[in-house]
Order: sequence, then structure tokens, then C-alpha cells
Amino acid sequence: MLSVLFRTNTAVGRRELIRLGAIGGLSLAGRGLSAVTGERGQQRSVVFIFLFGGPSQLDMWDMKPAASVEIRGQFQPISTSAPGVQICEHLPQLAGQMHRVCLVRSMNHRMPVHGPACSELYSGRPYPLPPVTDQARREDWPSLASLMTRAGLPSSRLPPAIVLPWHSQFMGQSERIAGQTGGRMGEQFSPFLLRAGLDGGKFDAAELQLPDAAAGHRLQRRTALLQRLQETRPAVPAAAVSARIGGSTAAAHGRWQQQYDTAVSLLSAGQLGAAVDLDRERPEVLARYGGTVFGRSLLAARRLVEAGVPLITVNWYDDSFHDKVSPHWDQHNHIFASLQDRMLPIFDRAMAAFLVDLGERGLLSTTMVAAAGEFGRTPRIGQFTQNAMTEKSGRDHWPHAFTALLAGGGIRGGQVFGSTDHQGGQVRDNPVSPADLTATLLGHLGVSAEDLWWDLLQGQWQKNSAGRRIALELE
Repeated sequence: MLSVLFRTNTAVGRRELIRLGAIGGLSLAGRGLSAVTGERGQQRSVVFIFLFGGPSQLDMWDMKPAASVEIRGQFQPISTSAPGVQICEHLPQLAGQMHRVCLVRSMNHRMPVHGPACSELYSGRPYPLPPVTDQARREDWPSLASLMTRAGLPSSRLPPAIVLPWHSQFMGQSERIAGQTGGRMGEQFSPFLLRAGLDGGKFDAAELQLPDAAAGHRLQRRTALLQRLQETRPAVPAAAVSARIGGSTAAAHGRWQQQYDTAVSLLSAGQLGAAVDLDRERPEVLARYGGTVFGRSLLAARRLVEAGVPLITVNWYDDSFHDKVSPHWDQHNHIFASLQDRMLPIFDRAMAAFLVDLGERGLLSTTMVAAAGEFGRTPRIGQFTQNAMTEKSGRDHWPHAFTALLAGGGIRGGQVFGSTDHQGGQVRDNPVSPADLTATLLGHLGVSAEDLWWDLLQGQWQKNSAGRRIALELE
């Protein structure tokens, strides 16, 4: 069952969609995106795939076969469709698509704790607080999706940023992991969340569509009534509005009505519901992605790209849960069994299908795909750095060197950017920060890293990103 969520983890339906849209969860009031379309008028999009937990670069795509066994691990590298590029033997389908992919092997930062590190990847900013909690706080920097929500998309009936199938969140915790909200920019800029049923990855498209024509007529009458009521209300002084949001009067003007209109448009048009109605796909396409939540989320992401959504964040979700085995990529024990039996088959199948699908549909040139976790894993198996639960069969947290996958958006596939030392533990050349990754993704969407937003916590203007676009070879 799908739940549409805004601002909290509470599920809402069609009636609440209207109300909450008016409160601010569907903000499209922001700067116009003059460069959001490609040269031929095609919509540009970014799909950011977040691999929560921190996948092991050494056991997946920055392998060190000449190193000692406690470093190289149990897996062997295999050749790929990109000459000279090797990845893990348990990623055979992705190996066949590496001619479309750029491996950025020089990602790095300094934060070894999950929540704060997630915040750094989601936002492209160093974590602003002591790393004493994993959970989101109002002091967090706004996420990439929140920046895009603020930037908006003129004349669109769809949210500019969508997250699915759920927040990155630890089992048993009530709050999402840090860095996934509007944070200090304002909760009204937290992105639109589409939740899939976690028992099979099904999106309930009916939640996002009006059931019949009669419902549409009722909605139109109520909207007209609301408009008449608003015309009789005394105007709120512009200075008061500006003082409350801490920003410019021009940006504040008309925000409430625009958000309400967007919520009504979402229901009236039914575009979003149609986009996540995976039953409209051919059975062979569904089978190609696999029946997992992650696979179905990537398929939904492809459909959202086709519908015109600029930014889709797909958070990793693993369908299987086992005692002493993390359901995410946080493998402090039994790392090789976990990767071989569960994680890699799910990722390999769905990711390869996604790249093939985008390529065959002519979407890859205008869609930039990025996949990364919050950090990598330790060079030595059983090496302790942060979590005392790390066993001899696992790898601990390691932010000093890890890998991100980039594809599409004009990036030349088959290239490797940056490298690490012989142990895979330190970046050797072309270091890339989370800020650089954020600037690269924003740049593809036509959103300048230099654009400013108002920091409610510090009471000053902030740039979208302090990073620089990664100097990748283009097609």
C-alpha cells in the first residue's frame, strides 16, 4: 500500500494531500529552471540511488586482487563491457553495462558515523553537529532533494523532487536518518515521499488519483469556494510574511496558493498515480527488474523520469531480514555471505535492468544516474574503526575512500575517475567530495551551486553547494 507523506512519517490520503499541499509539502515556489531541459527540449532528470549502510568498495568495484587475503577478501574481479575495467564476479549483469557507467573511485570525507555521514551525502555539506545521533534534526543541512524542491519547476503538475520507497531509516527507530529533510532551510522544502508497501514493493496508484468524474467535480466546486473565501480575506502585510519566513517578499508572495494549486493538480491530472502504476508495464519488463522493493522502485523511477520529474531519490531497501545480518549495506559480520546471497543479486539485476531500460528508451542522454552509500568499508577484514560489533567476518565504516557510480547525462561511459592506493583505503588522485557530487547533480539539472537560500538557523544566506562539478570526460 502506498502512503504519501509530508513533513512527518504519518500516512495521508487524498483529502490530506490537498490540505498538506496547502501547508507547504508540495512547494514549487522558487526560481525557474531555465536549463532544466536539454538541447532538444527533452526534460533533464537525475536519479540518485542511495545505498544506505555503506557498501564495500573493495568487494564490489574497486577490487585489489594483488593484495593479501585480509584486504582483497573472497571475491574475484571479472572483465566488463568497458575495456580495462573490472568489477566483482557477483555483479555479472552490471558488468555487461559498464560501457554506460563511470566509476568514481575517489569519493571521500571524514565522518565515520552513519547518520552524520548520510547527511553529508544527501546534502553535500559537512555535518554541522557533534556526531551523537543518527536521526534527522532541524539543524541539518537541506538535502539535494530539498534544494530541488525549493528550486521548483514552472508549469509542472508534478513535484520537482520525489523520494521512494521510504526514508533511509534504521529498524526500530522512529525517525529518519539525518540529512533527508529541508532542515535549516525549512520543513516546507522537505521532498515528496512515495512509500511502497515493503512486502512486495507495490505502489498504490489509486491513492494519487481521483476515483471518478464525480469526485473531480466535487473538488472543482470546493476549490472555487475556497477561492471566493480567499478573495474576502484581508491581505497579510508583505512585511509580516517576509519576517515569518526570513526570506524575500517576492519569493513568499503567492506561495500558499501555488502549493494548494499544485496539490489539486496532482489529484486532478492523475499523472503521478499513472507513473507509479507498475501494472501498466509489460510482464517481461517487470521480470527484468525483479520482484524486489529495490527493483520495483527503480522501475517506478524510470516511469517518473518519463513523466517529467526532475529528481528522484531511490533509497535502498532489502526485502530479506535475517538474524545478525543487516538489512542494509552495513556489514559488520558475514559480509561475503551477505553480499553473495542477498545484496549483490538484488542490486545487480535491478541496476543493470534500469540502465538498459534508460538506454533503450533514449533517456540516458538526459538522465544522470548516481549510486553511492554514505561511506565505504575498511581495507582490512575485521578491522575496527567505529563499531565494536565488527567481527572477523565483516568490515567496519571507512569514509576515507569509497566509490560512486555515475551514468548518463552526457558522461562518457566506461571511464574510471580517481584511484586509491594498493589497499583501497586512501585516495591517490582526483579526490571527490560529497559537495562535488551534489554540485554535479545540481548542475545537470540546471540549478547553480551559487544560488542562495535563507538559513533559518544562522539567519544568513547560504549557497546551494560549496562543491565543484566533477571533471569527467563527456560524450
